[in-house]
Amino acid sequence: MQTVRALNPLRQTVAALRSAAKEGAKLALVPTMGALHEGHLTLAREAKAKADLVAVSIFVNPRQFGAGEDLDAYPRQLERDSGLLEAEGVDLLWAPEPTAMYPEGYATNISVSGVSAGLCGADRPGHFDGVATVVNKLFNQVRPDMAFFGEKDWQQLAVIRRMARDLDLMLPRVDAIHGVPIVREADGLAMSSRNAYLSPEQREAAAALPRAMIAAIARIAAGDPAEAALVELRESVLGAGFASIDYAELRDADSIERLDGPNANARLFVAARIGGTRLIDNMAV
Repeated sequence: MQTVRALNPLRQTVAALRSAAKEGAKLALVPTMGALHEGHLTLAREAKAKADLVAVSIFVNPRQFGAGEDLDAYPRQLERDSGLLEAEGVDLLWAPEPTAMYPEGYATNISVSGVSAGLCGADRPGHFDGVATVVNKLFNQVRPDMAFFGEKDWQQLAVIRRMARDLDLMLPRVDAIHGVPIVREADGLAMSSRNAYLSPEQREAAAALPRAMIAAIARIAAGDPAEAALVELRESVLGAGFASIDYAELRDADSIERLDGPNANARLFVAARIGGTRLIDNMAV
């Protein structure tokens, strides 16, 4: 695996990898912020199964963190992460320095309306602008044929697909942006780099979140009003030791528009805080 930290060497390395590969070889990109876990490694494996070459990026993007969020505390473990990726057979690790992504005088921002509204877009103003901007830059830098993202960040995936469609990015088809199902711990908690912030007691209590979501979905499937099921979800999560709930809503999976009740495309989205950690999850209804 080759590791690159500056833009000109990146372009040279990508060109060399493509030149050495078979004609028509496909290059996949897996964008991450590092602190890799089994969910990230699953993305790399999915990419390897569908592409001839796999690049993984690691960049803790300051533009998607708001004031008072955990930019400084976010775990940075490049040496460890590099070893994990090499063991998975990844071809290229792109780990740019912040100045390589945002040099002095940088003044461009990408904003995607519609799908970015509500949910995390409401609770984290500017977050999805930062996501869209950095992913656009990564696509332009690596020039992949396909890209892989986890479905835990479902709204983010919708934002990226909308951006790719609207800006006619180099990806040949919008369906070249692959969503990979959430990887969960044995007790159902969605894997996340931020789970490392949890104390043992908080980690045990956090499993109440997916349990409450499953129970709410079962009630809705049985014909109970969605609002009643969501009220019970909130009570259950708060009763388990969560400090607050940012949102617990049914939304359309594609448009991210709010739904009053289930339909064939409905998903349940929840964000809740335990201690100082914000956890998000989503499930099909």
